[in-house]
Amino acid sequence: MFPRSAAPRGRSAYSNGLYPPPPAPWFCDYNHQSPAGANSFYVPGLDRLPTYEWKPTPSTPPVHPPHTPAMTNGRKRHNDEYSPHVVKRQRLDSSPHTLIGSPLTRAPPPRRPNQAVAGSSRSDFDRSYPSPQSHPHPQVPSVPESSNTLQTHAKDKLSGQMVDLFEACQQQSSDLARKEMCRTRLQQDIQRVFAVARLYLTGSSMNGLGCRSSDADLCLVLKGNKRHDPIHVLSSLQRLFRTLSYVERTQLIRAKVPILRFREKGSDLEFDLNVNNTVGIRNTFLLRSYADADLRIRPMILVVKKWARHNQINDASKGTLSSYTLVLMVLHYLQTLNDPVLPSLQRDYPECFNPLMDIDTVPEGPKHIPPYNSRNKSSLGELLLGFLKYYALYFRWDKQVISVREARALPKTNSQEWRNKYICVEEPFERNNVARAVHEKIKFEAIKAQFAESWRILQQRKDLNSILPVRAIINKESSRR
Repeated sequence: MFPRSAAPRGRSAYSNGLYPPPPAPWFCDYNHQSPAGANSFYVPGLDRLPTYEWKPTPSTPPVHPPHTPAMTNGRKRHNDEYSPHVVKRQRLDSSPHTLIGSPLTRAPPPRRPNQAVAGSSRSDFDRSYPSPQSHPHPQVPSVPESSNTLQTHAKDKLSGQMVDLFEACQQQSSDLARKEMCRTRLQQDIQRVFAVARLYLTGSSMNGLGCRSSDADLCLVLKGNKRHDPIHVLSSLQRLFRTLSYVERTQLIRAKVPILRFREKGSDLEFDLNVNNTVGIRNTFLLRSYADADLRIRPMILVVKKWARHNQINDASKGTLSSYTLVLMVLHYLQTLNDPVLPSLQRDYPECFNPLMDIDTVPEGPKHIPPYNSRNKSSLGELLLGFLKYYALYFRWDKQVISVREARALPKTNSQEWRNKYICVEEPFERNNVARAVHEKIKFEAIKAQFAESWRILQQRKDLNSILPVRAIINKESSRR
């Protein structure tokens, strides 16, 4: 399910036979896209990359959810009592329930009355994350495509600018392949020290929300009964990496989740590697499911992240918002409109995102979620303006907790997690505060002021260039890789 080895396998690039074709076991064939647009919805002249192989399982025809009529989703914003439940951390060496032998032999989850089936960006979720154990040759994960295009949501100038920025900056297949090639080599070298280790590519590189300049997040999973101290493991890896010819600038960062940061030698591709922080694998597939739910999600999130970065409010290390926090803020806004653009996938399909699910089965669940069709037909520009206005005028920072899990703003309680916090954004699985980096009042006030100022300017001018330099960003992205 997760890539054991992953590298570009385009026919022309590897005609020398460096990576032979996969052997006979059952595989799931994905509709891959050409290197022109790994996160794209429509790319003319698609090339076919090789299939991905799953662990051998009985060959069974796929079970697809039945189509049902479109939903009526006229909901208003509402608050309920916030009572977080303790979520037990997943043990990596066992599963509390029977594992899913094959994603295609499991019956689809029951239909919810408030879900619809047509018009999403999801073409078919029978594409996933191959297992690191499944194949000795590099493979590249796919990113969903769609027969639709964004032009239906880009009929005004502002929306058109958002589409242009997205199409120029979105992660390309070649970018993803490069990350996967490096991950493959790293896993092979790491297994010389930790024989049972598996290395997973996570975050924006895999959830469909990456851009060309996105760094790569890696999760090293060490199974077994022994408790592994992350600092000890990362220190061992730092010593190993200093001997590798393709790695440079290793730096051990002793944060709440310790990471080893390093670069691919001779390039600007940076990696952040953690140990057993498997919630990153779970939220990768949750966010990927939201990214697939509607064509507007990916461009909306990319533009918001570029806006926040340009205005210096997108750097958790400097006391502002992390990219993950920004993504959850966008999803929350889109969930809480009178006509929601998104549902709560965890609420409507809890079995697909069970936080106790064995880590190897995490990619299976989202494949059973039927497409979603919102009645909300707002343009991208309208949604961006609404997003800025919501956080500038309506959201109660001092009284509310953003919850994508519940698709609503929850009342802020006096619990330690939320007490004296300027911004409260719930992590969908662990239910802690992912915005805890914002701990200075001056930074919080700067974030609020930026939302208000950008909304005021954009409302007047309806020009994306008024809040961020579109052409300069495109040129910078193009030069990165």
